[in-house]
Amino acid sequence: MNKRCSVLTLAILITASVSAQTLFTYGKYSADAKDFLRAFNKNNSSPGANKAKAMRDYLNLYIASRLKIREAYNRHYDTLPNIKNDIENLRSQVIENYLNDEETADKLLKEAFARSQKDIHVGHIYISFRNKIGIDTAQAEATANQVYDRLKKGEDFFKLAQEFSSDPQVATNKGDIGWITVFSVPYQFENVIYNTTPGKFSAPFKSKIGFHIFKNLEERKAVGTIKASQILLAFPPGADDATKKRLGLLADSLYQRLLKGDDMIHLASQFSNDYISAASGGIMPDIYVGEYDPVFENTLLSLKKDGDYAKPFATSHGYHIVQRLEIKPVVSDPKDKENMEKLKAKVQTSDRMEYAKRLLMAKVLKQVPIKYSPYSLKELSILSDSLLDGKRLALPVTMSRETPLFSIANQVFSVNNFITYAQAWRYKSDGGVKPYPQIVEEYTNREIEDYYRKHLEDFNDEFRYQMNEFKDGNLFFEIMQQEVWNKAQNDTVALKNFYTKNKSKYNWKASADAVIFFCTDEATSKELYSQVKNKPSAWKAAADAQVEKAVADSSRYEFSQIPNGDKAPIQAGMVTTPVTNKTDGTVSFAYIMKTYPAGMPRNFSEGKGLVISDFQNELEKQWVARLKQKYPVKINEAVFQQISK
Repeated sequence: MNKRCSVLTLAILITASVSAQTLFTYGKYSADAKDFLRAFNKNNSSPGANKAKAMRDYLNLYIASRLKIREAYNRHYDTLPNIKNDIENLRSQVIENYLNDEETADKLLKEAFARSQKDIHVGHIYISFRNKIGIDTAQAEATANQVYDRLKKGEDFFKLAQEFSSDPQVATNKGDIGWITVFSVPYQFENVIYNTTPGKFSAPFKSKIGFHIFKNLEERKAVGTIKASQILLAFPPGADDATKKRLGLLADSLYQRLLKGDDMIHLASQFSNDYISAASGGIMPDIYVGEYDPVFENTLLSLKKDGDYAKPFATSHGYHIVQRLEIKPVVSDPKDKENMEKLKAKVQTSDRMEYAKRLLMAKVLKQVPIKYSPYSLKELSILSDSLLDGKRLALPVTMSRETPLFSIANQVFSVNNFITYAQAWRYKSDGGVKPYPQIVEEYTNREIEDYYRKHLEDFNDEFRYQMNEFKDGNLFFEIMQQEVWNKAQNDTVALKNFYTKNKSKYNWKASADAVIFFCTDEATSKELYSQVKNKPSAWKAAADAQVEKAVADSSRYEFSQIPNGDKAPIQAGMVTTPVTNKTDGTVSFAYIMKTYPAGMPRNFSEGKGLVISDFQNELEKQWVARLKQKYPVKINEAVFQQISK
């Protein structure tokens, strides 16, 4: 065995042993080394520090947290309504992130990026299932195959489109539907088009509405997105030739005004019937290839430079005057994080995620403990027809409402469950009835997915970790609230006794009566600083004048709490120089009214915040000691030494 393989094997063995080892026990409970390591690596704020020491310090905190959480479970805090509701709310918010296959989602993202790099000019022949008589899928398939055979013999694609295509626009587009890019068309069509060689046509593709034959007419480097303005003079419904001619003359007149320097924003606001863009002075949302009528897109792309106008042209919507504002090239670097995040968001909200979901369901089917019962699909169809339509049985059957169809884990799903589902879901979108095999498959998949959702913790480690972490965090907060925080806040007698007993700890360091000004931005701070510095006694009026941009807080502060308090000796009457918070851009400075030497005692009111904090620490320390008596802790030092190296 070579040295590299030996090291890899050793690392695998160590990881395996860690994942199966107990780091410590507390009473009859145990903590796994891998869970501790996961928490440590997530929360270690100083990765470059002494690892063994940092891990030992964190171990003490981790043990204390496990003791508190265990006590919360033993008190059944996990059954409290507020805890259960919080957990269920989080579950519903994050579960969708785990219901897609990550590997497939990554492939879809890479595929979308690759396709975004080119546009394809597409020809389309559509053979609808619906004819003059009704729905006839067999006839549509026969027609599609006939067209396909004639294409293979070399007949003209566009002539066949005009002869056979059911596309309502075929009379005008002749089967040429223009350019498309990624996301322009449904994913199932996009797949066919992008997998068709330039100059070639696809085999007939069956969709929910008919058969489709696509031709890849040509390809080009992706244009990107187009920013444009337009004036649309829309054709009224049923417009005659005279009306269209009048609108054409108006379009020519407006175009000439634009060429002479008239304002596009003004004219679009006054004349355009595209009310959305007209409200923005004619500026349209970013235009992606394949979104608009091919004539519209081709005209816009024919403009040579930004600012150019196109002569008025007509589409089925009316007369358009368009101006090119900007063309934003497609991002060609897959390492551009911002672009990939935007692309990822589009992938996740597109119909291609249904494809990812189907692949996930195929994996789920192999994992979910499902058992199918022996039954006759024909009998189920006869019984279902009777129950769903309120008819007598067409033929005698051995099945009943109680007959089991399948079981998942310990739950049995019967004919009755299927009937309840079929009542709502047996119809197609066009009103027809789905065949029973399809309804049974859809019902079975729905119950499998429902089981998978409800038991996702059993299938996905990351999801289980996230939910357990959130649940434990809520329990930790709840029990700390009961045992420490509420007691420290609300037990005034105990708090004052603690203050009296430790009074010598609560002395002021060097301090001052001061007003601290917090400004939202640098400009406000400069103006306010100048006013306060010139007339300190009028600080309140100056701050009130900036009511929405500045806040003034007067109190006694230790020098370390004063902005730039360490830059110069603090003296009564001074105004400290402003300091900018780099995180949010806010600016603060202080006006010093009176100073005090170090060592002056704080009264209870002045030291209350510090007293509460110390009292909480004392309560927590005493409580953890009691928990360690209830749940004796034993650390497996051998395991700790192993993982801390």
